[in-house]
Amino acid sequence: MANWSTYLTPGPAELQLGLFCLGVGEQTNAQGATPERALGCHALVWVREGRGHLLHGPNRQLAEVQGPTMLWLYPGVLHGYQPTTRWRQQWVLFGGTAISGLTALGHLNPNKPVSRYADPRPVDRAFSRLLRVAQAHNAVQTAGALYDVLAAAAPEPSDGVTERLAALACVVASVQDYAAELGLTVKQLREAVRREAGLTPQELVLRTRLSTAKALLAEEELSVAAVARQVGYEDPAYFSRLFTARTGVSPRTFRRTGSIPGPISSF
Repeated sequence: MANWSTYLTPGPAELQLGLFCLGVGEQTNAQGATPERALGCHALVWVREGRGHLLHGPNRQLAEVQGPTMLWLYPGVLHGYQPTTRWRQQWVLFGGTAISGLTALGHLNPNKPVSRYADPRPVDRAFSRLLRVAQAHNAVQTAGALYDVLAAAAPEPSDGVTERLAALACVVASVQDYAAELGLTVKQLREAVRREAGLTPQELVLRTRLSTAKALLAEEELSVAAVARQVGYEDPAYFSRLFTARTGVSPRTFRRTGSIPGPISSF
């Protein structure tokens, strides 16, 4: 693998995409420690082959690296590589206003600088595509490819608790009841949903109910009261206030303006 790099300078319109690439490249690191430094932006380093350690953070902690492994580097955080064999790696520098949302959703966690995967192939394919489109200087494709890498490289869900909770969301129950139904303690439920979706169980239930209500309003001939009952609210007035507060429009307005268009009539 030949060493190469491409650095990018996003323009004003590209900065508005929310996530932008500042550089990509491939390189081989020989055995031995590299100089320590701190970056001015976020970076992902995909160590495809090699073994060693990542020095990371103000306490200069060492994390074991055994490729294929993803290294997550953060602005202003000291890091250095200590390969004990040759490293073959790909890298990307990035930034944008989407960083705060990605952090809140658990995709960026400075406390976990190293990730390994049971199946690294999706990450490898996503990273290879990112490098390819970034060199073509297509900002939209590059932003999309960067999101794909972040999604593929995110911590792998352990047991699908989020999906199982969403399936129960329209059943009227407390968090304690949901946890018991899933065979978990409340603490385990909260930790699992936070890890998998970056949300609390209450927020996941609420969002699932609202999404279900939107589908019913858009696609079924049901009254607002009937929709409210189907998604877990006996009081239609409360449901309407909640729906309006979270979506910005009332259920009736959503039915008129937010639903899928019906077939065009023939005259």
